[in-house]
Amino acid sequence: MASLFKEQGAWVAQFSDGNGQRPRVRLGKMCKKAAETIRSRIEEIISCRLAGLPLSSETSVWLGNLPDDMLVKLSKAKLITIQNHTLGKLWETFRKQKKDVKASTLAVYDYVEHRLFSFFDREINLRKLTKEHFEQWKMFLRSDYCNPRTGKPLVEATVAGSITKVKAVFNWAIKEKWITKDQDPLQGVRRGSFINRDKDREITMVEYYRLLDASPCQDWRVIIALARIGALRPCEILPLRWADVKWETHRLLVKSTKTERYEGKESREVPLFPELRVELERLFQDTSSEGKELVINRYRPGQNLGTTFSDIVQKAGLEPIPRPFDNMRASRSTEVYAEHGAFLESKWIGHSSKIAKNCYLQIRESDIERAAGLGALVQNFAPEAQPKISPVRIPVRQASESARTELQEKEKSPQFVGSVESLQVGATARLPKRGH
Repeated sequence: MASLFKEQGAWVAQFSDGNGQRPRVRLGKMCKKAAETIRSRIEEIISCRLAGLPLSSETSVWLGNLPDDMLVKLSKAKLITIQNHTLGKLWETFRKQKKDVKASTLAVYDYVEHRLFSFFDREINLRKLTKEHFEQWKMFLRSDYCNPRTGKPLVEATVAGSITKVKAVFNWAIKEKWITKDQDPLQGVRRGSFINRDKDREITMVEYYRLLDASPCQDWRVIIALARIGALRPCEILPLRWADVKWETHRLLVKSTKTERYEGKESREVPLFPELRVELERLFQDTSSEGKELVINRYRPGQNLGTTFSDIVQKAGLEPIPRPFDNMRASRSTEVYAEHGAFLESKWIGHSSKIAKNCYLQIRESDIERAAGLGALVQNFAPEAQPKISPVRIPVRQASESARTELQEKEKSPQFVGSVESLQVGATARLPKRGH
């Protein structure tokens, strides 16, 4: 199909293109073995084109490693089409087609873009990128790159996340045939571990009640209860509606924007734990909630709760709490796992058992004390001086505060599923006025 001969001291490959033409490719001066290799590759390219088949992985890799001048010669002979895609063009095109993801996800890609092009030139050709380049980039992120907002080095989990996002971009490039799978420069680059337990911190029930007492209003008591007792994420707390509180069946319907893209993960049911129910009931019966659809009306979905929570922590006299909502969720995850097992922990908290073990389950001080034989298991409840929670009723808004209080004192409450005899609540006798 292709012949090989010398002309003026240089090798020339001539082939039939299937249309009665016999184009030539001047290979230049090289050893005969190298020239024969090029001829065999040309024959494969022609055979695959005529049969409508993809090139073998070996030929694809070979093309990816050819110098530009040889690629131009093959292109002029209409054997290949040169794709001059750059890394910058790839990122820009990928970013534009990501229309089905949330703004928070796009923001993560934007952060990774800054990290990527702090090392790479946007104009570098995709074919020039190698595994070694990205191994060097990984080392750059670990040792030289600093977060532009904090000025601090990246933790291992952030480096791993950055590599994962860039791998997603190159997987898209393979799907769109910008490069072949064998030309993927991230193939074999290990991302590292997502697990970062350095900022784990148990938030005990004693601390929980101190946080409640330091809260400026009932809205914040409910926010903290939903996070620490219900184990809800911030993105699940603020959109919560009163219609999602199933008083009669003792459940809370939690709709998760974080996991809704996965089939069957759009929502989950969480038990209306007694400690959580008492705070929700107080807010439900407050006049500020009348006619309102959302449970929390002090903030809009998406607002940052971190600043006010830090003020509450300081007022409560506690040490600063890193990643507070993650750690409240993790503390509850650990309690539910210990009391109810892995299956219910996964269902109620809303993540897989693998994620729970890698990212949420904690070793508590009480676990150490029990293992060391220092006495009975230390219960993470409020001080004994605090009154116990009585079984609560399905709340009904009354015409006035005095009427509501009188009815609460006289009316018997329906029995709640599960024992609440050992549960205590801290400083719930006084309810702070809204705004104080």
